[in-house]
Amino acid sequence: MGDEMDKVIVTGATGFIGKALCFRLESEGYTVVALSRNPEKGQKLFGPKFSVAKWDGANASEWLEYADGAYAIVNLAGENIGSGRWTSQRKQAILQSRLDAGKAVVEAVELASVKPRVVVQASAVGFYGSRGDDSIDESSSRGEGFLAAVAREWEESTQEVESFGVRRVVIRSGVVLGAEGGALLQLLKPFRLFAGGPLGSGRQWFSWIHVEDEVNAILFLLKKDLKGVFNLSAPHPLPQKDLARLLGKIMRRPSWFPTPGFMLRAILGEMAEEMLLVSQRVTPKRLLEAGYRFLYPEAEHALEAIVGKLSK
Repeated sequence: MGDEMDKVIVTGATGFIGKALCFRLESEGYTVVALSRNPEKGQKLFGPKFSVAKWDGANASEWLEYADGAYAIVNLAGENIGSGRWTSQRKQAILQSRLDAGKAVVEAVELASVKPRVVVQASAVGFYGSRGDDSIDESSSRGEGFLAAVAREWEESTQEVESFGVRRVVIRSGVVLGAEGGALLQLLKPFRLFAGGPLGSGRQWFSWIHVEDEVNAILFLLKKDLKGVFNLSAPHPLPQKDLARLLGKIMRRPSWFPTPGFMLRAILGEMAEEMLLVSQRVTPKRLLEAGYRFLYPEAEHALEAIVGKLSK
């Protein structure tokens, strides 16, 4: 398995961020253990250099051996919040999947005779709820709504590892943008059909991060002796109408067809309110103070890079 102290276990490894992180960790010389419900599919995805271990998303028993003496566990696991309307059943699955994964991580750390040095716990800027034009940093309070409540419980799900002397980092991510997945592919669809434009009023703030910065920031936090909450979000959030204007410019398409809020609410219900019409002006204060330098601090460069990759 190589040097145990270079071993990083990733839950949610086959997701958009997990996949990018696993490949990046491997290229940096770490021994990666990717956890997957379908290890055959996972092994095919990652190739022979990776260990892919089976787990059911709820218990640590199948991968306990890897946790002993590992350097880190990065917990990204959880049902996708953006696929399907939020029925009460769906909302329960979104929350439960995160609580189950957190419980398994705590179990693995507790039972490891040589504890991992660090646990990185995923969360999201949804923690802050909708805040209008207010500037938000890590010291801002929790907001209202379903996603804010989920984020709080998600973050708390691995808090217990700190009592075992393990350093814990909580990453509150903005909307992660990339060519291989995530929200941008959905946002581009109307522009491709010459019907792009802002969502709702267009005044709401959009906090985003390029997937390369997301992965680099996680790596940065793994290596540095830092703990607590970090916003993983680019230093320059922008209003929805400016995002639409940039997408139109880059794709050479019109960007003035707004999708009215009432339509989004009619189609998506509560999900529209909390994911598309939400206003979050987040700054990565602690990450910048720690010395992290963004590859893509500005939305225009990030979008150009991603759209360029998609059109190849």
